[in-house]
Amino acid sequence: MPRRFRSLLLLLLLAVAQTGAAHGPGDDEAPETNVLRGRGPRWLNRLLTESAVLRQHHVGMSLTDVATGEKLYELNADRYFTPASTMKLFSLYAALKLLPPDSLPALRYVVRGDSLIFWGTGDPTLLHGDVPSRRALDFLRTRPQQLFYTDIPCVPAFGPGWGWDDYNYYYQPERGAFPVYGHTVRFYATAGQALPRVHPRFFKDATRPVPAGTPNPAQDHVRRPLLENQFWVYPSPKNWVDETPFRTSPALLRQLLQDTLRRPVGQVPFRVRPQDSVRTLRGLPVDSLYRRMLRVSDNFLAEQVLLLCSSQLGLDSLDTGRVIRLMQRQHLQGLPDAPQWADGSGLSRLNLVTPRTLTALLLRLHQEVPEPRLLDLLAAGGRQGSLRRRYRDPAGPWLWGKTGTLTNNHNLCGYLRTRSGRLLAFTFMNNNLPGDDTAVRNEMERILGEVRRRL
Repeated sequence: MPRRFRSLLLLLLLAVAQTGAAHGPGDDEAPETNVLRGRGPRWLNRLLTESAVLRQHHVGMSLTDVATGEKLYELNADRYFTPASTMKLFSLYAALKLLPPDSLPALRYVVRGDSLIFWGTGDPTLLHGDVPSRRALDFLRTRPQQLFYTDIPCVPAFGPGWGWDDYNYYYQPERGAFPVYGHTVRFYATAGQALPRVHPRFFKDATRPVPAGTPNPAQDHVRRPLLENQFWVYPSPKNWVDETPFRTSPALLRQLLQDTLRRPVGQVPFRVRPQDSVRTLRGLPVDSLYRRMLRVSDNFLAEQVLLLCSSQLGLDSLDTGRVIRLMQRQHLQGLPDAPQWADGSGLSRLNLVTPRTLTALLLRLHQEVPEPRLLDLLAAGGRQGSLRRRYRDPAGPWLWGKTGTLTNNHNLCGYLRTRSGRLLAFTFMNNNLPGDDTAVRNEMERILGEVRRRL
């Protein structure tokens, strides 16, 4: 080997040795910048950028100290991701800004002579299976006037960018101005029985067993045709409970109300006259709705929260777009990157948010909502909601957050209490991941556990 090549090889080996020493264990806490766009402690950058699990999809992370506002780590934090249900934090923020601080507006009404004319505010709790309220029901049942429902103009049943073929599943009920029963039918099946118990019983006669031999490629319990309120039940050797959305209409709503109230309900065109004294019936405490929406990531409740917000902006219609525009114009200025906000739940593929914007929203929420209340609204690791099986510690929860999952996407943002006592706001986003996301969830838990231990 010629001497000059030996010299070059020696210099190269020396450079590699020096590089290894510079990145040794003693310097693991040193900051590192612009390595795959990661900025922060070297050990955290390595966990993320050298992970075999995270290597084949898009990853973004933002980590900030809540008390000081110090940015501790960022990886692709300025890149837009599909946020999925983490968008519910924007719905929460809208509700905190626009809804009354104590109770939900359950319905609006006017009295004209011997007639009571009522319409919806978007309140989803009337006879809801998980956050049930009977306040509107008791009010309507005991009024001496004749009842007339009027259908306020409202957004379409499905949101922009939703998957149309999810209409059959519990997580995508139709939106509406005056929901009842959460716009779903609940089925309670017992092994060996041909048909399940149906709630509300109004839909019992519309429930039938599928013909023998009917294929069930999606392994459904119940299948409803796209445009009909007919519910076909598949046989099963096990007990099960499931929900299927029903198709909504003003006529069906009146039937359900009459069936429950046991009194006639007429219908009149929507029109508020200048001389009308419009009144609002108050419903459940607001946190009962927010807590359920966030902890279990209830899409229907989140969509209805934006309609409730719209009810506070005028009497003419319920329009989620109006709420989004107002929030972006008046309350979301100053975020690092403007969110592309399409719906209330995060079901829409049109939503786009950067990790650093979600973290900035978390900081605002912490500044404006007392910490005990804020953390109580969220899922808690090892305790409740969508995080109850992860981030466990017998001593108590250390991570509170909002998950966001669509096919090929899994995100998590929230608050993390380190062993040193610091509260950190974090966003951890994974988009375009192939196949099952279990390995990604496990890796996220491992990395956030290291963050808890080392910061």
